[in-house]
Amino acid sequence: MGESLSVVVLAYGDEPHLNGCIQSILANEGVTEIVIVDSGASDAIAKLPSDPAIQILSPGLNLGFAAGCNLAAETATGSTLVFVNSDVELEPTACAALQTRLQDPTVGLATASVRIADRPELMNSGGNPVQFLMFSWAGGLGDPARDHTQSQRVASVSGATFAIRRELWCALGGFNSDYFVYGEDLELSLRVWLAGYDVIYEPRAISHHWYEFSRNPDKLYLLERNRLMTLFTIYEKATLWRTVPVAAVIEAAVLVAALRDGWARQKVSGWLWIWQNRTRLRERRRVVQAKRTRGDAILFKVLQAPINPPPAFGFSVPQVLNRCLSMAWDRIASRTATLPPTERILGDADHAFASDGRGE
Repeated sequence: MGESLSVVVLAYGDEPHLNGCIQSILANEGVTEIVIVDSGASDAIAKLPSDPAIQILSPGLNLGFAAGCNLAAETATGSTLVFVNSDVELEPTACAALQTRLQDPTVGLATASVRIADRPELMNSGGNPVQFLMFSWAGGLGDPARDHTQSQRVASVSGATFAIRRELWCALGGFNSDYFVYGEDLELSLRVWLAGYDVIYEPRAISHHWYEFSRNPDKLYLLERNRLMTLFTIYEKATLWRTVPVAAVIEAAVLVAALRDGWARQKVSGWLWIWQNRTRLRERRRVVQAKRTRGDAILFKVLQAPINPPPAFGFSVPQVLNRCLSMAWDRIASRTATLPPTERILGDADHAFASDGRGE
């Protein structure tokens, strides 16, 4: 294809699937190099095959997923960057399919058809929905893969397997390292939308993910803290102020759930981190807003109102609350100027986002 391709993998802990992951990447045609960041997985890395395409970076500490990927991307030389979780195995044409999709200059990010590894006929993610308060979940989790064979625009990539042009990655500044882990793929996806590009699900790029959904207090702390970071930095000022009252109500509801389930201390710690780092967040907000070329009207197409995670996530939201969220999002959207015709999502965008829960 005339372009080089680098694959980024971050390794941490025991990593029982790392060898299979790397072997599957080596079997992909067109891969120029594999950059592995050793964030504390030395034993697993020592068992990897010896191959000139493999480069191992050892920062000496756990940088977290976001900063670790940033370090790898700085070292990588490929014009296309493919990010692959260490518990993922790629089919042989996955990288090429993602790279081909990125040859369309309107596409900024391409996300794979991520299957459940031990049940490959089922989806793990076909791109992830994003709710307007920045909740997100694995899109299509548990669906038959045969129902996800069409490429379409999606709100967010799955961090398990996605690709981006190196030029765009550098222009946007990569991941926000403050996230450490969780939500950095969502935040990058929304910045790509605001920069004037599409985020696309590519069904021909198939990966198999040894997926385990887990909920623990430390993970919930990071998920909630990072969600609020995105909420406070991604919107234009007018949209943010219109969203804050809704967010306040939902924050109270989340706290009640946290008290019930035993992670209230972590929830409150997330709020404290946001407050203590408010100056840092203001600076981050300036950076994010300076790089946008689209107004928030694009987000009224991309984001959805209801919170409706798949049953495997173990919680649900009452339909009356989802109806209230839909009414609130419609009201916020109605007060925001529409995009100029040249900035509208083209083609089948209305179809692609028809499930956003707002009656479209």
